[in-house]
Amino acid sequence: MKSLYLFNTLTRKKEPFVPINGSTVKMYSCGPTVYDYAHIGNLRSFIFSDLLHRVLTYCGYQVDLVMNITDVDDKTIRQSFKENIPLENFTETYTNAFLKDLETLSILKAKTYPKATKCIPEMIEMISSLIKKGFAYEKNGSVYFQITSFKSYGKLSGVDCSTITSEKGRRINHDEYGKEEIQDFVLWKAHTKKDGEIFWESPYGKGRPGWHIECAAMIHRYLDKTIDIHTGGIDLCFPHHENEIAESEALTGKPLAKFWLHCQHLLINKEKMSKSLGNVYHLNDLLKKGFSKESIRYSLINTHYRSQANFTFEELKASEKPIQRVNQFIVNLKQELNLAKGNDPTDFYTKVLCRHLRKFEESLLDDLNVSSALAAIFELIHDVSNKTLKSLSQFDISSILSFLEKSNAIFAVFSFDDEKISSSPMIISEEIKSLLEKRRIARENKNFKESDKIRSLIEEKGYLIKDTPNGQEISPSS
Repeated sequence: MKSLYLFNTLTRKKEPFVPINGSTVKMYSCGPTVYDYAHIGNLRSFIFSDLLHRVLTYCGYQVDLVMNITDVDDKTIRQSFKENIPLENFTETYTNAFLKDLETLSILKAKTYPKATKCIPEMIEMISSLIKKGFAYEKNGSVYFQITSFKSYGKLSGVDCSTITSEKGRRINHDEYGKEEIQDFVLWKAHTKKDGEIFWESPYGKGRPGWHIECAAMIHRYLDKTIDIHTGGIDLCFPHHENEIAESEALTGKPLAKFWLHCQHLLINKEKMSKSLGNVYHLNDLLKKGFSKESIRYSLINTHYRSQANFTFEELKASEKPIQRVNQFIVNLKQELNLAKGNDPTDFYTKVLCRHLRKFEESLLDDLNVSSALAAIFELIHDVSNKTLKSLSQFDISSILSFLEKSNAIFAVFSFDDEKISSSPMIISEEIKSLLEKRRIARENKNFKESDKIRSLIEEKGYLIKDTPNGQEISPSS
């Protein structure tokens, strides 16, 4: 297996990744709360999880991925009541929409997508065990986890627990809260009028689970008491993941996960995404504006997952060009493959291609350094000029195509389908459009000196021009 290094939130350092059980990786990714469509900030987190999944597969591991669906919590209940739709029907609509989004963005399927409502017995069993062990207590039909009973609380997020009270009178009865509220959190919520007919029977009376116990129970049921990797957005680190650790490790005495990986926030024009600012975008919003699913995935993947990414429509539009550039390069390679001779590697293979392949692999294995891995691809394209391409052997060209196929197994944005490439739209800047129009006029006036000058200027900007009976054709240069 290849040596993969990942930054572990738990230890706050980059560590070599070694699975607990040989070649199988048990991985849990926090899924959506299905009360609305997933926005692009959510989707960035899921694409990050997919990137990790793909790199682990590239390294030769079998990945057993579980991603939960939170279909009962404060938000889902509140919104289903607001829209006067039964909870199960309400959440099913958004669950199906979420799974469709994953498919559109070429996100590999998880082994299973368990719903919280289908795991209530496991949650009740965990809660009862925590009460017996002295980590939880019942109060008026609700059950709370007592923070002070778990001495290592705060080890993941680094929250200061010195102010935690030992009194059981300070409790949090809602699912989400801020860092200033380091208090006993709810495991089981007693039924109230706000929940309507949504409740389950339990030893503590009618009620429903708190959000944090849901993931812990599903990890135990579908994976193990200790898993290899747990992922999610940075906003889940506290309190959700901290509480998961407390619940699970208080019960089992074992680490819940060896590695914790968190994806940073997505900003919109350098501002936090919020409904009040009107900058919350969903996948369909972008598709309706004419952006391709490949450009959306590319724009959400090309910033390192531990760095805040800034989304703009300008950058999303610009992401079409590198994709088209690689796609055109693939077409050029496939065309030249039929003309090339020789089945032996040339110096280009041994001195150039191997260097780029090594950089690509080393970058990905270094905590998923996507920008450096992508750079290796474009540096390779730069090194293969038209003149160099015609001097390569069939072995060389086949090896380059194989390298690009391997890279696309990671990024899932390039195409090896000639028809799809030729029919896909290429976004051209207004500057290039203006130059093309000036060149067209120059050619109509038979001012070929000016036409050639403009051609050279356009080629310097990364495009090739071909004059045809139907006019000028432009494509990214390889």
